[in-house]
Amino acid sequence: MKRKTSKQRLPYTDAWCVNILGRTNQQESRAVVETRIKPHYQEVAEKAARAVELRRYRRNQVFGLVIVALAILIVALLRTNPKWIFSPGWWRP
Repeated sequence: MKRKTSKQRLPYTDAWCVNILGRTNQQESRAVVETRIKPHYQEVAEKAARAVELRRYRRNQVFGLVIVALAILIVALLRTNPKWIFSPGWWRP
């Protein structure tokens, strides 16, 4: 196994690789956060929009889990012996 020396180059660190990937050292060091001060009404509107989006996301998650649970139940019922589910005389008191 070869040891890395200071003269060996690491992959994807050459200038042409960085340009191909679309990143430069300046871009990587900058924060992605927007730093300007926004008006209060804009911040409130963005928070409300995020709350609505989160509520929809959670609702969709619940619907998805209910559908998965129903599918599991249906598969379990279809694979079960019908005599265990509908015993003789189950519809008569």
